[in-house]
Amino acid sequence: MTCLNKVAMTPPSSDHKRPHTPSSFRFSSLNLVWFLVVPSTVFFLVSTLGPHRPSISPLSSLLQVSFSNNSLQGSSIFNGSSIDSSFQLEAETDYFVSNMPLPDAIIEKHTIQLDISKNNESESVVIVTSKIVKKNSKLERNEANLARVRSSIKQAALVRNLTSTHQDPDYVPHGPIYRNANAFHRSYLEMEKVFKIYVYKEGEPPIFHNGPCRSIYSSEGRFIHELEKGNFYTTEDPDEALVYFLPFSVVMLVQYLYEPETSNTNAIGRTVVDYIDVISGKYPYWNRSLGADHFMLSCHDWGPRTSSYVPHLFHKSVRVLCNANTSEGFNPSKDASFPEINLLTGRLHGYIRYLLLNEWKDKRDPDVQVFDQLPKGVSYMSKLKNSRFCLCPSGYEVASPRIVEAIYAECVPVLISDNYVPPFSDVLNWKSFSIQIAVKDIPNIKKILMGVSQRQYLRMQRRVKQVQRHFVVNATPKRYDVFHMINHSIWLRRLNIHVRYQSWSILKARAGVSTCLKQ
Repeated sequence: MTCLNKVAMTPPSSDHKRPHTPSSFRFSSLNLVWFLVVPSTVFFLVSTLGPHRPSISPLSSLLQVSFSNNSLQGSSIFNGSSIDSSFQLEAETDYFVSNMPLPDAIIEKHTIQLDISKNNESESVVIVTSKIVKKNSKLERNEANLARVRSSIKQAALVRNLTSTHQDPDYVPHGPIYRNANAFHRSYLEMEKVFKIYVYKEGEPPIFHNGPCRSIYSSEGRFIHELEKGNFYTTEDPDEALVYFLPFSVVMLVQYLYEPETSNTNAIGRTVVDYIDVISGKYPYWNRSLGADHFMLSCHDWGPRTSSYVPHLFHKSVRVLCNANTSEGFNPSKDASFPEINLLTGRLHGYIRYLLLNEWKDKRDPDVQVFDQLPKGVSYMSKLKNSRFCLCPSGYEVASPRIVEAIYAECVPVLISDNYVPPFSDVLNWKSFSIQIAVKDIPNIKKILMGVSQRQYLRMQRRVKQVQRHFVVNATPKRYDVFHMINHSIWLRRLNIHVRYQSWSILKARAGVSTCLKQ
């Protein structure tokens, strides 16, 4: 499989087809000019700011991602608080033996509570025992190393500086675009040293080990392509890996197995179930964690639906999804959102975009002028680059390629969606460089954006420029770009679990019940 070395805003090939192709919506400014664009349709909103600043409606708060293995908390490790941090780590009761090499031994602490009756009164006695455990497997060495990493990140999170204190020849994270620059930097540096991915070899193209590289789904194909090349993070030794990639493409599953005449998706479900059965019967890794250290990746709208055919894949595995919709089961504590990056295509789709049309297209407001055709001689890209705010409404699902297009054009993104978790929101403070508007507030778009002062806008726009590096697609991935940020999201979720060794006989017994086709 080969991917074209093009960035997101190059026109697609003429033979590309997609059942539902997104439109292009943008926000522009002269003094303040707003517009929404479809390749052949433009909605032009022009406004002049008044002398006073109206009160701005509260922005939709970002979902605070928790890395608790049990429940979704209200804060993130990257908030940097030692009190409210929800980076709960299973292995934090393990202590390293100072006179032995890090991977070779740890002290395990065990607590026993005994109830003793004496003179008709009950007493509880707590006994704490410790023992040195020799680490004799790669899994145990991996877990010991991850315990050290967790501790180092938690310590880094205590530093509340806006600039990381760690040295880096390429880039030092800084500023309010990060929840906690120091914690992120420490985590990223540890990832580069420790993170290993095993890509299962089973399966044949075009459904496996393959993906689209020139379409609305290019994020999916490019990631699969880079992992298959084996230049970053991958290992040929599955015992050495921290996570395991399930290399099927949902786009390819839909293209080859979906029956549009009958709307039958059973063949897609059976393929995923059969694949999990194969790898769980051949290897011990799926059954020892029930899939918790495995991940799938999809930018297709049906990514969540495809994963639902295997309950453990849906509920336990890391699902890296463009369609990061919490109302459809997306769980930020274990799933990861990644950006939809599109080569410009298409037509209007999604009810939110029709709501925008219905609300703004035919209004006769002197501050808002709406056109349904882009004026002749006007360039889409020049308008985008001259915009202050870029509307990024959801399509049929919550993700929108307009977000990345806005960031590329150094335009402040305006996310119009409900239940959407933006990409890398466990690291990035989206509130510092974007505006979020609920669907119900579409009629108030003008009021909300006019409430943004010039000073506030300039701050946000500078931060958009800074955050660009995390969304750039490079022919050969570069540190901190979108490929590495996706891997960092997966890495964080692996840090949240502690996989324990179990005998092969127990794992084989699990294999018979690990998967089942959803009826």
